[in-house]
Amino acid sequence: MSEIFEHYALLTIHDLSRLCTVEPQHILALVEEGILQELPESGGESRFAGETLRRARLALRLQHDLELNLAGVALALELLDEIHHLRAVMQRAGAYP
Repeated sequence: MSEIFEHYALLTIHDLSRLCTVEPQHILALVEEGILQELPESGGESRFAGETLRRARLALRLQHDLELNLAGVALALELLDEIHHLRAVMQRAGAYP
């Protein structure tokens, strides 16, 4: 069910802030740091893909639990993305279970 939501949902900054229980300014800070990516604007209000919710929650958890600043969160997420990508490559090559 969550995969369907992530694939089809379009969220506003206010939706994300409500679902993550933070102020909209915090979501904007994540966008400005490059942690979250907006979809091309339509109608003047920024929109986000549903999968952005998972990334926003992870970013906020890293920030809170590890006491990272936004630059640290961005770096941690970049490294996690790279690990995920490398595992997928290794799995396709048959070198990873």
